[in-house]
Parts: sequence; C-alpha cells; structure tokens
Amino acid sequence: MANFKPSMPYSTPILLYIPTKTIKKGVEVKTWPSDENAIRLNCSFKTYGGTDLNVNGILSVTDTAYIETWYRPDIKSDCRFKVISTGAIYEVLGSPENIEMRNQFIKIKVKTVEGGA
Repeated sequence: MANFKPSMPYSTPILLYIPTKTIKKGVEVKTWPSDENAIRLNCSFKTYGGTDLNVNGILSVTDTAYIETWYRPDIKSDCRFKVISTGAIYEVLGSPENIEMRNQFIKIKVKTVEGGA
C-alpha cells in the first residue's frame, strides 16, 4: 500500500470557522466566530478556474478550490474557510475526505460563499 504524500507544501495560511448552532423559533441558526477566534491553519490551496454550471440555459461559473491540510476531526461539512491573503470566504462542498482513513491528511472541496444578508 502506497502512503499518501502531499503534492504541494502547506504554505497558504487560512482561517477555519467552526459554527456555533442554536435553535431560534424552531430554526437552526449558525453563528460564525470572529477572525480572532477562528483557527489558523496552513494548507495547499488550489483553484481550477471554477466549475461551469448550466441551469435553465444560463451558464455560470462557480469559484471552486481544493484545500489539503493536516487532519482535524472538527473540520466538517458545515465549516467555512477564509484565505488570509485574499479575504475570500469558502464553504465546504460535500464531505471532507480523510485521506486513506489515517487521520493524518484531509482534502476538502470548497466554493465561494455568495450573497449574504
């Protein structure tokens, strides 16, 4: 069995935001920590020019990327990440992949957070 080795150094600093969930009037509400309370990580961050979507004949491009970093059990599908150098905020698409189930590395597909009120 070949052991996984990172393809790039973990040199991009990001912030990990783990939401706090509360129930208000029967609806789950997520609250995100401030930058000072977010967890700082180093990762490899790769974009591939986005993902093309064709919905009802309208073509749009969603900004997607892959984050690869050291495994953390608290990184879940409801987390967000902020690239410190650009300020761009991303949310997890699908579930993070615990590479080879070894609890050593994790790979996450993310997309930019759009809108917001």
